[in-house]
Amino acid sequence: MAMATLPLFHHLPTLSNPKSPTILRPRLPTSQRTFHLSILSCSSTSQSPEANLQSAESCVNLGLQLFSKGRVKEALVQFEAALNMDPNPMEAQAAFYNKACCHAYRGEGKKAADCLRVALREYNLKFGTILNDPDLASFRALPEFKELQEEARMGGEDIGYGFRRDLKLISEVQAPFRGVRRFFYVALSAAAGISLLFNIPRLFRAIQGGDGAPDVWETAGNLAVNVGGIIVFVALFLWDNKKEEEQLAQISRNETLSRLPLRLSTNRIVELVQLRDTVRPVILAGKKETVSSAIQKAERFRTELLRRGVLLVPVIWGEGREPQIEKKGFGAPAAAATALPSIGEDFEKRAQSITAKSKLKAEIRFRAEVISPAEWESWIRDQQKSEGVTPGEDVYIILRLDGRIRRSGRGMPDWQKIIEELPPMEALLSKLEK
Repeated sequence: MAMATLPLFHHLPTLSNPKSPTILRPRLPTSQRTFHLSILSCSSTSQSPEANLQSAESCVNLGLQLFSKGRVKEALVQFEAALNMDPNPMEAQAAFYNKACCHAYRGEGKKAADCLRVALREYNLKFGTILNDPDLASFRALPEFKELQEEARMGGEDIGYGFRRDLKLISEVQAPFRGVRRFFYVALSAAAGISLLFNIPRLFRAIQGGDGAPDVWETAGNLAVNVGGIIVFVALFLWDNKKEEEQLAQISRNETLSRLPLRLSTNRIVELVQLRDTVRPVILAGKKETVSSAIQKAERFRTELLRRGVLLVPVIWGEGREPQIEKKGFGAPAAAATALPSIGEDFEKRAQSITAKSKLKAEIRFRAEVISPAEWESWIRDQQKSEGVTPGEDVYIILRLDGRIRRSGRGMPDWQKIIEELPPMEALLSKLEK
């Protein structure tokens, strides 16, 4: 099962007003927000606060200021005011997105989903922005997010086709001959249908008999072959469609998995996608006693598991509370902001460099801590449903170096077998796995 990152996911673009020093942009992840948001010129000598409040752009900027200070209710008022000021598409997109983030923070999942639907449908919001923003982690653990993601996967007028189009691009790369197969299914079904149209009147003539009448059994046999061919090719076409939908659903789940956050032993927070080509994460999900026992057993094989790039990721059922991270409202303190990695396109560009890869590798130890346990648990339960496993059972999931799922199973893993199965990081097979 592939875990691919959608290629078209980007943060929302910036909108600036040439007549004003303020900058309107959608709310970025916490790690980026402190140095991307300019301060609204409430204390500026060139403009008064009242003047700033006369446009949708200034309302969004003021809302972002309040938002970063944790004054969520007041920020909501500003975003709603911006939407009542005949905003341009970019202003409306930013207002709806940030309004959704306010609702998510307040635990209002339905209102957050409604705002995001409007932004996706009418203002070309990328679904990857919703997946990437750590401040929407609590929303992604709610049923409303699952409904929104399913709607986006299926596409339609109510949600837009952008996310489904991106998923289909990945699907076509993973199954490049599906289009060719479908073409032959349609072509052969059409040929059988045309032949059937000619054989039906021949069968009537054969039944009536007379001079020159075709043989009844031969004609009936040809007719049966045509009908059977149509049934088989239509069934294959529908089966292929079903497999594509299952694949799109899995790609969507894998995209969610790739964006789940982890805390490394150095207290650095990264997304799972940032560990590709560096480690083989082994997710251990279950009751606390079971997972703790599995980790203790893994300690006996620590050296050999580290040689194979194994990183333990324990997920305890029911521990859905967020860890205490020092922050002020939605913003992060300046010191913390510099320590956290950027999440999104900017970080991925840096992560491609050898220096960034080496630094990240040096910070990885034997075990990582999950951030947003409820989001991790929600993903694992969805994965269990897709594989016919009862949600809530103890399971383990082993990922490859390239991020794809290598295998999974009920209970906890046999570490000796894993050592025998996984090649060392320096081995040729590990290099081919990247």
